[in-house]
Amino acid sequence: MQPVGPCYFVIFGATGNLASEKLIPSLYHLEAAGRINPELQFIAFARREWSQDDWKEHMLLSLTDRFGSRYDTAIGDRLMERFEYVRGDYGDEDAYGNLMEVLSRPREGTCENIVFYLSIRPADFLTVVSHLHKAGFSGSFAKHRIVVEKPFGEDLESARMLNLKLHQDFSEEQIYRIDHYLGKETVQNLLVFRFANTLIEPIWNRNYIDHVQITVAESKGIGTRAGYFDKTGALRDMVQNHLMQLLTVMAMEPPATLEADALRDEKVKVLRSIRPIPKQSVSNYAFRAQYTAGQVEGESVNGYQQEKDVPEGSTTETFVAAKFYIDNWRWKGVPFYVRTGKRMPEKSSSISIRFRQPPQQLFRETPLEKIEPNWIVLSIYPHECMHMQIHAKRPGLDMNTRIVDLSAQYRDPDEPSLDAYETLLLDVIEGDRSLFIRFDEVEWAWRVVDPILRTWSHEDNFIHSYAAGSWGPDESTRLVDAEDHEWRNGLLPEAE
Repeated sequence: MQPVGPCYFVIFGATGNLASEKLIPSLYHLEAAGRINPELQFIAFARREWSQDDWKEHMLLSLTDRFGSRYDTAIGDRLMERFEYVRGDYGDEDAYGNLMEVLSRPREGTCENIVFYLSIRPADFLTVVSHLHKAGFSGSFAKHRIVVEKPFGEDLESARMLNLKLHQDFSEEQIYRIDHYLGKETVQNLLVFRFANTLIEPIWNRNYIDHVQITVAESKGIGTRAGYFDKTGALRDMVQNHLMQLLTVMAMEPPATLEADALRDEKVKVLRSIRPIPKQSVSNYAFRAQYTAGQVEGESVNGYQQEKDVPEGSTTETFVAAKFYIDNWRWKGVPFYVRTGKRMPEKSSSISIRFRQPPQQLFRETPLEKIEPNWIVLSIYPHECMHMQIHAKRPGLDMNTRIVDLSAQYRDPDEPSLDAYETLLLDVIEGDRSLFIRFDEVEWAWRVVDPILRTWSHEDNFIHSYAAGSWGPDESTRLVDAEDHEWRNGLLPEAE
């Protein structure tokens, strides 16, 4: 049965960066597309001593900063009329009483469920959930939905504890653990690319694929997030969630259906099949580094140690490279290399698949003595395309080849680009859990990276470095399995 839509959507931390830069602009797009039920109202819950007019001014600034001349006043006004600002501290019990009063006002029709979006620090999750329970939003209100941003825990033990405490008041069906990478259209398109094209799926295995690379690069540094990032690091911030989600979608078996649990069952199978990393061999599977001063996009930038509020001598990693093996029938022996870093030359995300060499070298004793391998590159950002490299004979008398680049742009030039949060917010409103993470996914992802975390926590006296504006330290290549395995840094070979 289709879940009943919510009557209220409460955003905790409504004045923070995530809400201002992602949630409000995404809701504007959904409003413009007519995808929000006319009866749905929004509550902005935050600490600031603001009036309703102050909140509307903040919304207007967020939207005009994002959309500029494309901002439509009529759409913006409609969205603002849906919002009411409620001031309150997350730990103040009286604030939740005030919230209850607002949500209990008489209105037309029935109000069966409310969405509570925790756009707040992970340290405040349990405080808010506990007060929601005390205020009467759990128990008989069993249809309410809690949306939890990452990171979900700091390690395996804390994730289990957080999950246990959430389940004291809310069921698993009510908890929506969000990872915005799963809302990206290119990631969703990967499912279509694999399972709707019969020429692809038969070669998507260890018999044809030599290795896989997953790269998520950021050109920005940590900005003003030192308080959060220095305690978290790139492994927790990116690898345990975003990169693991990309890996599971890339490697999963075809699900029986596209229903939420069928999709998530296959992703969990991938995580359970990842070869455990022995603690004495962590250095063979994972590498970390920290950016120093350098040049990014033509501008001089500070090193991590010089960023505001970073503790002196910090060994928190801003770059991680790791290698994983999926020990199942499809992928046994194929290395999956993952890499992420801040202050790299550009912002980009991609999955690069390198295929094996032909089983027989037919071109000995010709000018064509070495054949470069075929590649498929699934560019998530900024290109949003599938790029394939194959060989063709170069015109002429000799047996020479050249690489032919085939690029499939799935978006036409006149089609708008959607933010991942638009898809995920709409799914929360409609009660579709397909793109949200079940706890056993979280748990198994932590199991994969926990040996790395534990080892690095005891090795806090040294960390490798790389210059800002580079693709990371050369030493990261020590993880690769073969001499001809190299990090692929661009969509085209010329960019490498």
